[in-house]
Amino acid sequence: MRDTKESRLLLVLLIAIAFALITVDIRGGRNSPVDGARQAAAAAFGPIENGMSTAVDPVGNAVSAVRNSGERHDRLAVMEKENAALKAKLGSDDRTRSRLNQLDKMLKVAGRGQYGIKGAQVIAIGAAQGFSWTITIDAGADDGIKRDMTVLNGDGLVGRVTTVGPDTATVLLANDPDFTVGTRMEGNDELGFASGQGDRPLRVELLNGKAEVKKGDRLVTFGSQADKPFVPGVPVGVVSRVDPSGGGLTRTLYVTPYVGFSKLDIVGVVVAGPKKDPRDEVLPAKPKPVPTPTVTVTVTPSADGSAPDDTDTDGQQQ
Repeated sequence: MRDTKESRLLLVLLIAIAFALITVDIRGGRNSPVDGARQAAAAAFGPIENGMSTAVDPVGNAVSAVRNSGERHDRLAVMEKENAALKAKLGSDDRTRSRLNQLDKMLKVAGRGQYGIKGAQVIAIGAAQGFSWTITIDAGADDGIKRDMTVLNGDGLVGRVTTVGPDTATVLLANDPDFTVGTRMEGNDELGFASGQGDRPLRVELLNGKAEVKKGDRLVTFGSQADKPFVPGVPVGVVSRVDPSGGGLTRTLYVTPYVGFSKLDIVGVVVAGPKKDPRDEVLPAKPKPVPTPTVTVTVTPSADGSAPDDTDTDGQQQ
């Protein structure tokens, strides 16, 4: 197309329409009038992303085993056995070892929380349907994935499913500014709401403005009704800063998430919630404090009652 006045006018018009659609989509939330188009895009482009990501990937077999290995929590032993067999088969490739370690950690998290999960791999970052912090995974409606399911990995909360195609799904990450999740603090059970801030720590508003909280305290998901979009007990992060209490109705914290959102690879979609709230059981063990060595000096008087000489280890006077 030649650079003419008409072509420039058409380009400006298309950009204006695009921004209008984005605004309508954001304000519409889950009732967005363009949600149908987004799902159609996921169905159209998902298989292409999926096919590009699965070229000779042996770890895909392990994730597929997690995805298709039974109905509920009793399948954990089967998954671990399959994972161990795959480890022996794949040898010592560094990338493969890293991904298998991720799978190991995720299975342990699912076991402690008694979550029924479907394993998946991240096949794309960002979505063709918008400009949010999202990932695309290689599991979709054909694998039992539905909208508003919790997504986690071996470190903690990754996000929630927002769009589902036949073979792929889009996950809104927990650090997205449009993401909000109910939280509960370890120990004192103080409730709050965490919101994403992009590449900055999560912002948490505690409902109790006088809550006792300090740096290093940890948070998990509070959970939602019928476990959608969030199951309870998933690790969220560690308090890195606390705003001074100003006597308001809420108190603001800043939380460093457990999950590194820029290096996601193996994730799990929670398709069955726990029978009971795991509370703090899924949190990693706290590091043991390193003891500080102490030195005790004992002065022994000499036989003639005089003070002992200050000698070094060689017995020579200093």
